[in-house]
Amino acid sequence: MNFIFLACEITLPSANNPLSRQLNFEKEFEAQFGGLKEALEARGHSLIALDWKAPLSDMAQADGIVLGTPWNYQNYQDEFISKLEEIENAGLKLFNSSDIVKWNVTKTYLRELTELGAATIPTSWIDNPTKNDVEAVFKSHDTQGVVIKRQVGAGAFEQSLYKKGDEIPDGVLLDKPAMLQPFMPSIQTEGEYSFIFIDGEFSHALLKRAKTGDYRIQGTYGGYEEKISPSDSDIQAAQKILSFLPFETPLYARIDVIRGPEESLLLMEVELIEPYLYPVEGPNMSMLYADALIKRASS
Repeated sequence: MNFIFLACEITLPSANNPLSRQLNFEKEFEAQFGGLKEALEARGHSLIALDWKAPLSDMAQADGIVLGTPWNYQNYQDEFISKLEEIENAGLKLFNSSDIVKWNVTKTYLRELTELGAATIPTSWIDNPTKNDVEAVFKSHDTQGVVIKRQVGAGAFEQSLYKKGDEIPDGVLLDKPAMLQPFMPSIQTEGEYSFIFIDGEFSHALLKRAKTGDYRIQGTYGGYEEKISPSDSDIQAAQKILSFLPFETPLYARIDVIRGPEESLLLMEVELIEPYLYPVEGPNMSMLYADALIKRASS
């Protein structure tokens, strides 16, 4: 069978993009694409990488298409979703599906999961937040800080943190739909956990930490990660999140959580669109991924 790994102009090595090297995208692309390609080829199948903006005719012979590293999609959200629908309307198999992408693209899905019983960080959903909105979160929660995030975004882009005593500017602080959350100290003292699941099966986990003095765990800001052996209870807590999803088990999922004040895990994000799956920290993941992809493409 022939498979396609959708990437984008800033992750494809052929693009020779300085931004890709700066953000380590080239290395991450090769780890994720290369591992899956090797596993598929060992099973007698092929995998090629393609920009998601490529013509549909370039994808017509694929037995399955996976969303790999289309890490510019948030800048082309409508175009991206339209392309995924076009792929499926042509009868091609896409993983994860466009319905999953549309559900996951806006972080308001966290509100839905909270209502279903998932343990999450208290969140205020506000369009174009102002100083008054930040002050309201300070009053409502016993917190030393308030974090403002985009409802559609990735990599902590345009994210901000206001600590107690900071001068908060007047006017609009983020000119788009936002989510405001009390700052959770464990993100600095312990870090953020990522649990990777393939076809609902636990693959591996890692702990992502921020550099000293920061709270953002992304490598762009000096963050780093390490492989861990999580407890069975933590794996079960992360896996339980999958049971709340309003659709079939996704081919791949990354569950990002932090430790709450009473040692429970609180959901930060469910990454179902194009997450980096940390294949280096999970050496068996690419084999699990290949086997699950082949099974789904054959059904």
